[in-house]
Amino acid sequence: MTELSGIAGRQPVVDLRSDTVTKPTPAMRAAILEAEVGDDVYGEDPTVAALEAKVADLFGFEAAAALFVPTGVMANHIALRTLLRPGSELIADADAHILAHEDAGLAWHGGIQTRTTLTSDGLLSPDDVSRLIRPHSPHTLGTTAVELENTHNRGGGSVYSIEHLRAIRQIADAHRISVHIDGARIWNAHVATGTPLREYGAVADTISVCLSKGLGAPVGSVALLAPDRRAEAVLMRHRLGGGWRQAGILAAAGIYALDHHIARLAEDHANARLLATSLQSAGLSARTPQTNIVLVDVPDAPAVAARAAEQNVRVSAFGPALLRLVTHLDVTEKDCLLAAEVLARVA
Repeated sequence: MTELSGIAGRQPVVDLRSDTVTKPTPAMRAAILEAEVGDDVYGEDPTVAALEAKVADLFGFEAAAALFVPTGVMANHIALRTLLRPGSELIADADAHILAHEDAGLAWHGGIQTRTTLTSDGLLSPDDVSRLIRPHSPHTLGTTAVELENTHNRGGGSVYSIEHLRAIRQIADAHRISVHIDGARIWNAHVATGTPLREYGAVADTISVCLSKGLGAPVGSVALLAPDRRAEAVLMRHRLGGGWRQAGILAAAGIYALDHHIARLAEDHANARLLATSLQSAGLSARTPQTNIVLVDVPDAPAVAARAAEQNVRVSAFGPALLRLVTHLDVTEKDCLLAAEVLARVA
C-alpha cells in the first residue's frame, strides 16, 4: 500500500474504536457538578425529569412517554417489550444492533422471535417489510412489530431517509403492526439529512436514543414509548437492575449534550469523509461514509487493528476482514490524517 505523507513522529493515541470513548468536556463536567438531584427511584430527581421532558419534546412525544435508562441495550429492550409479548415476532435486519450486539437479550429476557433478512446496507426496504410480514393464524405466528436502526451501525452509519421511513410506516399501519426505531445515532441521521427530529417521532411507536455516543455524555439513553406504558417500563427497568438514585448528575450531562453537541456532529461527518478519502488515496478499500462511521475492507482485520494499536491508533476489527473507524468529538482533522497514515502503513 502507498503510505500517506506529511505527518511525522510519535503522536498521542487516536481512538477510533467507537464514539462511546469520549470524555466529558470541561463545560459538561461543570453542568454535572451543578446538577440538582433527588432519588430517581422515588421519581424525585428534577434533572432526570427535565431530561426526559426535553427528549420527549424533541421527538414530539408526550413528556410522560420518556424514560431515562443506563444503556442503549436497556432502552431498546424496554421499548420493544412494551410492543411485544413473549412469543411475539419482530422483523429486523439480520445485522441489526439488537441482534448482533445485545447478547440475545430479546430472546433471553423477552421470549421474542425475530424474522430477519440480509440487506446490503442494513436498511430494510418497504418491499422487504411487506415480504416478511406474516399474518396471524392458528398455524402461524404473526408479525407484531418491525425494528429499524437509524443510523445503522454495521451498515457503516447508513441513514434511512424520512420518505423511506414513511413508506414503511404506511405498510405497518396497513398490517396493524408497530414500528420501533433504534435511534442510538439518530442525531447523526438528523444532522446528515436535515430531517427534524419530530418527523422521526411521527413515524415510530417507540424510539431509543443514546446520549453517550456521538453526543459525548458519559452514560445514558432514553426510551420513548406510549405514555400509558411508562409505569410498566419503569417496573421493567427496575427488574433489569436499572433503578438509579441521584441520576441527575448523569442527566445533566445529557441535557448539556443535547444543547451543545448535536449541530457539531457535522464536524464528525466531515472528518469521517476526510478519513475515508485519505485511506482511498492510499490504496485502501474504504467505503465512503454517510455519517461518522468508516468501514474498511482488509485481508486480516484483527492483525491490522493490533498493528495500528502499536502505532497509537485504535480501531475496531468488525469482522475477519472488516475494520470500523468512528469519528467523534475527541477526534480532529489532524487525528484522521495520522490514522490514515498509520493504517496505510500497517494494512
